[in-house]
Amino acid sequence: MHPYVLSLKKVFEANANPANAAPMKKYMRDQFEYLGIKTPERAALQKEFIQKHGLPPLEELDVIVRELWSLSQREFQYAAVSLLGKLEKKLEPDFIATLEYLIVTKSWWDTVDSIAGSTVGVHFKRFPKVKAKYLKKWRKSDNFWLRRSALLFQLGYKEETDFDLLCEIIRENLGSDEFFINKAIGWALRQYAWTKPAPVKKFVKATKELHPLSRREALKNIG
Repeated sequence: MHPYVLSLKKVFEANANPANAAPMKKYMRDQFEYLGIKTPERAALQKEFIQKHGLPPLEELDVIVRELWSLSQREFQYAAVSLLGKLEKKLEPDFIATLEYLIVTKSWWDTVDSIAGSTVGVHFKRFPKVKAKYLKKWRKSDNFWLRRSALLFQLGYKEETDFDLLCEIIRENLGSDEFFINKAIGWALRQYAWTKPAPVKKFVKATKELHPLSRREALKNIG
């Protein structure tokens, strides 16, 4: 085990709270085990850890996040996502392969959305060729978490959102009965509506095939 991971593991395990672990596991529909460290405490522990140990060297980040991903308790995956967020503007283009691995491994909304809506969004903006290659692959994938990521990567783009592209990807997913896809469609539209509500309203009105969940989410803040 990488020394960085081992040291962080010891810190987290020393602060485990079994009384919290069971309800946290239940909230995530029993998908994962938990140490029982709630978000504010985990963030504080990791902040203190980074102050002492620093951020991982970029050349070792792939190994570190993959090892954190391999550990049983979900807090370690959250720690990995946090590290990605702190280093996302420094990643090399080929790190997209690691991001894809994290999206399709131990997949659930808590990690996928953080990676897709933040780190992938930054990465695609920095590296248009990577975006073109991987977005083409993800939007056609049988893995709905990759398709969800294709829908959500522009969440933070605001005025820079390629709305035509978003609408294309949404249309490719119309008729899906997958909750996480229909929810993502609505979320992406609702997020852009904060910036430009008129085109969102027009698209929703014109797209009769939108799932009711997507429609409801899209119009939640604009009526």
